[in-house]
Amino acid sequence: MPHATRRALLGASLALPALAARAQSRFPERPITLLVPFPAGGATDVQMRALAEAASRAFGQTVVTENRPGAGSTLGPAAVARAKPDGYLVSQMTLPALRLPFMQRMAYDPRRDFTPIIHLTGYTFGIVVRAESPWKTWQEVVADARRNPGKHRWGNTGANGTPHLAMVDLAEREKLEVVHVPFRGEADAVPALLGGHIEATAAGTGLYELIKEGKLRLLNVWTPDRRPGFPEVPTLLELGYQGMVITSPYGLVAPAGLDPDITAALHEGFRRALHDPSHLAVLAKLDQPLQYLNSADYARNMAETIDMEEARVKRLGLGAG
Repeated sequence: MPHATRRALLGASLALPALAARAQSRFPERPITLLVPFPAGGATDVQMRALAEAASRAFGQTVVTENRPGAGSTLGPAAVARAKPDGYLVSQMTLPALRLPFMQRMAYDPRRDFTPIIHLTGYTFGIVVRAESPWKTWQEVVADARRNPGKHRWGNTGANGTPHLAMVDLAEREKLEVVHVPFRGEADAVPALLGGHIEATAAGTGLYELIKEGKLRLLNVWTPDRRPGFPEVPTLLELGYQGMVITSPYGLVAPAGLDPDITAALHEGFRRALHDPSHLAVLAKLDQPLQYLNSADYARNMAETIDMEEARVKRLGLGAG
């Protein structure tokens, strides 16, 4: 090879890392879309919009939220799994979205199709009834459902989601015959409850304002300890349901094959947004804990969670066969 050619190739090879670094330092150069697999107006939508607003400031580019409700919160991850890995499309990844591929045929593989970006927070749950309902305690709901088999309708935030499975578990433990009614999220479940179309529903922290306003009554919580905002409300453990501590953590994912530098840039922008005072205030209002994990730790957490959910589906016989 002529000396001049070798010198030109060497110069080009030395320039490539610098060019790549400059390219990554410019990310993002246009708006980022954040998919929210729940309806507008619910607790998740409120939290994600607050995160997106803080992230827009951190990135210096707009982060646009787009709601993709339905299908057990899998429509966001499914869209990301098919997307170009350029960092401009990310989605919330929920626990049901990691579980459902082991229960039915899905458009993605949770182990292969995603780049974990950051773990954010999680839902805390409880069961609510209308404030004007005759039931003052969970035990009264159970007793009435036992006297009226097949007449109680219990809502949840999505078919085969964490609240749905918990409500099924509660009914089975109490040997109750009830109708389970899945909705696309709290934003759909609340009008049904307030309108008298269901007797009770599993609720996340998004309903706490309605509880404090006296429109709903919280009968139990699913956390290990009583919630600071509702110290009078018992946990499922206190009510005698052994082992029933139920939360639902979530984070953000991008398509598989994402450039590590873009992964790092996304992580840093959303990390700053997660800890932004305006976003922390929304978490506090929703009674959601800060559960930050960086990209590497979230990847390990996701892998462990996927293994546990696969085993859980097999143990409970919930698979498609």
